[in-house]
Amino acid sequence: MRVATLANETDFDGWRAGARALRQAGVQPGEAVFRVGRSASGLFDDGPLPPPPDAGFHTPRAFVDLAQAVILHRSEDRFDLLYRLLWRLKAEPDLLRVVTDVDVADALERAKNVSRASHKMKAFVRFRRIEAADGERWVAWFEPAHRVLERTAPFFARRFPTMLWSILTPDGSAVWDGETLTFGPPATRDMAPSEDEVEEFWKTYYASTFNPARLKLKTMQGEMPKRYWNNLPEAALIRELTAQSSARTETMVAAPASAPNLRLAKTLSRIGRDHAFDEGFVPSTLEELGQAVQACRRCPLWRDATQGVCGAGAKQAPLMIVGEQPGDQEDLAGRPFVGPAGQVLDEALVEAGIDREDAFVTNAVKHFKHEPRGKRRIHRTPLVSEVSACRWWLDAERRLVRPKVIVTLGATAALGVLNRKITVTQARGAVLTQPDGARVVANVHPAYLLRLPDEAARIAERRRFVEDLKLVRALL
Repeated sequence: MRVATLANETDFDGWRAGARALRQAGVQPGEAVFRVGRSASGLFDDGPLPPPPDAGFHTPRAFVDLAQAVILHRSEDRFDLLYRLLWRLKAEPDLLRVVTDVDVADALERAKNVSRASHKMKAFVRFRRIEAADGERWVAWFEPAHRVLERTAPFFARRFPTMLWSILTPDGSAVWDGETLTFGPPATRDMAPSEDEVEEFWKTYYASTFNPARLKLKTMQGEMPKRYWNNLPEAALIRELTAQSSARTETMVAAPASAPNLRLAKTLSRIGRDHAFDEGFVPSTLEELGQAVQACRRCPLWRDATQGVCGAGAKQAPLMIVGEQPGDQEDLAGRPFVGPAGQVLDEALVEAGIDREDAFVTNAVKHFKHEPRGKRRIHRTPLVSEVSACRWWLDAERRLVRPKVIVTLGATAALGVLNRKITVTQARGAVLTQPDGARVVANVHPAYLLRLPDEAARIAERRRFVEDLKLVRALL
């Protein structure tokens, strides 16, 4: 047996060095052993290694990322599993794509468990205040399901940059002094405070936000497993709150309805919300239009969207930029082009010499069309009927903004502006004059650039995208 010695349980660099040496020496998985500690006589028990027979073997980046997660798992055989995968990758370079493979599925599941443990740490760490020699400090005791302290601690440094805090765990400790994050030895529960005066305020807040009508015990325990309850001050209230949930629900149902918000009702009446879809409704300002679109029922897309997303930017802009529809982030934020495609657009506008603040940015469709896939919402292209129904709002924006030049991003945007289908790759670069005098320039959607798999093609298309925007700047 050949033995590789690691400095600690999460010593990825040590495991990688040992696994590389074992792999190049031709040591098969069943003959390789990984041990934690310095007690071994050397890297390998069986004497010096022969010259590496396959020094040209390269490890895929996907495997490195997977191994960095799996090594944080608490299972004893995780090192052996990773070495087995590394050994097989030489003959099966696409192994990690075979998610039905027993070893691959096992590794992915362990990586998923590590990711979940990191997420739970972010959610369930509770700091308690103490008075230290250097002033106020916040200390938390936490027992993660897996060894995720060093992976997760940077989140708290970003989340609480002005606090002086420490997180103590059985695996190690993390200390933030306001500038530097350092890691220390393991700790015990008695090294952390058991309570503080802030805790009562937190319990009061938790109790006041508890909704007994929405209580689902199995779902709650799935999201907040009992293993974490000992470290949560609010967990002391759970038993009492759940026991009272039925009575509190009956009390809520029996209570009379609250009085309507008269101020809101007057505001909605003023903007003519009930008639927002009639041809006779004419919004007089962009603000009024943005409020009215929230009640739009011209097509079914409003049912699954968070909100309607109208345009944003200069009110009398010479340039209007029209995309397809809000994406996932835009649907949540209520503003157009704030996600990845928006970042591409912003960078291209800067290169083309166009200030986004001087433009009005909007979409042909105002509600996010998508389909759920697990926890994600996947974009779906709007139908022609949905684009036609939403043209009412786009025309209203054009009438209020009165742009001289309109850039359409993608085929759906061109359909919304021109009321006819065009092939963007053939029409891009051409200037199409509209009856109202506006000139339309078609371009591809920034998301198209993100989807290109080939790096050279992506660079070339992005360069062309910027050149088309420079043409727009010349028109302005």
